[in-house]
Amino acid sequence: MPKKRESRGRHKGGKGYVGYVQCDNCGRIVPRDKAVCITKMYSPVDPQLAQELEKKGAIIMRYPVTKCYCISCAIHLGILKVRPEAERKRRPAPV
Repeated sequence: MPKKRESRGRHKGGKGYVGYVQCDNCGRIVPRDKAVCITKMYSPVDPQLAQELEKKGAIIMRYPVTKCYCISCAIHLGILKVRPEAERKRRPAPV
């Protein structure tokens, strides 16, 4: 059967085994190299209050929060876009 993607949708390479992570949206168990992980900076302080405090010279800490999603949730949330068929397999032109 033909392959849709050369990497089978993974970033593993020749690694062999990788661990699993749980999707933060639906709870599905996904291989770590197949999951879409997004890191955003999180501040526990309200943005308007933080802006006022920073004007007065206070330092507001921001913390990185990493969330991992399965492919279907990443597409649903708009993190990934569905590419046209021509762009899915990017193979170099034969020489």
